[in-house]
Amino acid sequence: MEWEAPALVLSATPYGEGSAIVHVLTGEYGLYHGLARGGSSSRGRAVWQTGNLVRARWVARLSEQLGTITAETVHASAARILDYPVPLAMLASLCALADGSLPEREPHLAVFQGLTSLLARISLDPEWAEREGMAEVVRWELLLLSELGFGLDLGHCALGGDSGDLKWVSPRTGRAVSDERAGEWRDRLLPLPAFVLDPDQVGTPQDWYDGLRLSGHFLHRDAFGQRHRPVPEARGRLADMIARKADIVPPGQAGEDAPAEPD
Repeated sequence: MEWEAPALVLSATPYGEGSAIVHVLTGEYGLYHGLARGGSSSRGRAVWQTGNLVRARWVARLSEQLGTITAETVHASAARILDYPVPLAMLASLCALADGSLPEREPHLAVFQGLTSLLARISLDPEWAEREGMAEVVRWELLLLSELGFGLDLGHCALGGDSGDLKWVSPRTGRAVSDERAGEWRDRLLPLPAFVLDPDQVGTPQDWYDGLRLSGHFLHRDAFGQRHRPVPEARGRLADMIARKADIVPPGQAGEDAPAEPD
């Protein structure tokens, strides 16, 4: 069995003498693991750098085997942003989330296409990433949740009222709540930044942090919690960077559970 396709490198772990176990994401075949011979050599590490877009070829005698994987670099993302800490943290967080949450060998074309586009833009224009990229990062995280079956219902207020006044999200149900109807439960709800609903808005560092709290809560509880896995540390490091930009001292890693409230 074999396939060849464009792929994003999500991670590479040294294995044996000079090889590596690599995880790649493709549009057609989903998340795949493979043994890259020479993947830990200086030449191999350049190919299997997290975030790289490659042309990969996976081969195995039987479909259930780990298989071997080879690749040629199409676009080297991380190498372009080594001097930009926040864009580099974005790249690391995005790849770690995809690697840790997606089921192996199950296609998620929208996740692949969205991640490919976002990583390319971050690496080609790190200054854009510093100014506006976090809004796209949060939107991609919400897309990931939706593709995994944990999508939020942000189209209308769960309690009725004006759908143009959506300011909050229930941490228990994932449904939007208008500011008018939030009432006494306001302090127990998660903020819904305007940029999440309006793609023309990019938000402020405070908005980005609120967006990370929103998506992070459901990543922690659902996407990773149901698989008994922690949210990747790379995601927490990115959240801490954004908290500092917003002059916030976070009570913990963004994505911690918020108090639940009744429907």
